[in-house]
Amino acid sequence: MSKNYYEILGVDRRASQEEIKKAFRKLAHKYHPDKPGGDDKKFKEVNEAYSVLSDEKKRQQYDTFGSAGASGGGGFSGADFGGFDFSGFGGASSFGGADFGGFDFSDIFSSFGGGAEHRRRGEDMEVELKISFKESIFGTEKNFKIKKNSLCSLCGGSGAEKDSKFKTCPTCGGSGLTEEIRQTILGTVRSQKTCPDCHGKGQIPEKKCSRCGGSGVEYREEEIAIRIPPGVESGNRLRVRGKGQAVEGGESGDLYVYLLVEKGDNFEKVGNDLYTKLEIPLTTAVLGGKEKLKTVDGEITIKIPAGSDSEKVLKVKNQGVVISGKKRGDLYVRLKVKIPKKLGSEEKKLFEELKELGI
Repeated sequence: MSKNYYEILGVDRRASQEEIKKAFRKLAHKYHPDKPGGDDKKFKEVNEAYSVLSDEKKRQQYDTFGSAGASGGGGFSGADFGGFDFSGFGGASSFGGADFGGFDFSDIFSSFGGGAEHRRRGEDMEVELKISFKESIFGTEKNFKIKKNSLCSLCGGSGAEKDSKFKTCPTCGGSGLTEEIRQTILGTVRSQKTCPDCHGKGQIPEKKCSRCGGSGVEYREEEIAIRIPPGVESGNRLRVRGKGQAVEGGESGDLYVYLLVEKGDNFEKVGNDLYTKLEIPLTTAVLGGKEKLKTVDGEITIKIPAGSDSEKVLKVKNQGVVISGKKRGDLYVRLKVKIPKKLGSEEKKLFEELKELGI
């Protein structure tokens, strides 16, 4: 039975890519197996639906053939037509005098090829990772765990038991390909497919791995190590190649890590520079002096020029975002003069004397 991917994601058939992506991320968070109330089965369905609808070509095939067409099961991949030229039919709605109700044969013909089908590839994955403001400034290394289809921890993806030898695949005779013959509206179609038993390798293990049963893949928790460069912001996406879903007989998809940066304590990042505020006493504003300032590197002492007004901005070099090596952005400090709210008799007398002097 064909799956309704639009219904799985809860979107309209005319939904934009942005709407599809938004719906996927919401459901992926809801059903993720690592979260309370997560549902592994629904999580996989959501991933499957998104992998099809987020790809324009797969989505077009799905809209035409259903889920079987989107996965390649109902297509004509790899068919050999002995040099027959289909260029005259591109986009036509009729074929050999027969009317197919506006059906566009270019969708089918574009999938024909002379060789075997493409190597299988696992689905890409998306995760969110929260980092501190300081980590976003200096960069960091993070390790986190996710549950997914990974290469078998025992055989490393080979599908073979330890020390097992390999033998020629009896299904394809070592070629890695099998021939398929089908009857279509065009006649007999011969196509070459990747061998379903050896997955194109031409060899199979004499003894299959006891853990994965020879598939080379197991669902397990895997630890991911990622290097986060300095200067990242919330919403930035990092790609970890080959750390997405593993698939039997193919290559693993990629893992996309969406970063969430926590707000800085009294800091704001603008490009490679940082901005902060510093409250200073009225006497320091008038006479000048030195004040302690908290930076992302720690506490430092800065010099306040005499006669500094509120909103005056001071520049502290090389205290911003790490750019490369020792090169960094700058830190800008906006001063705020603290006006005393209550005065003792002596303080009041001093201010009155200053007032008489016109200060």
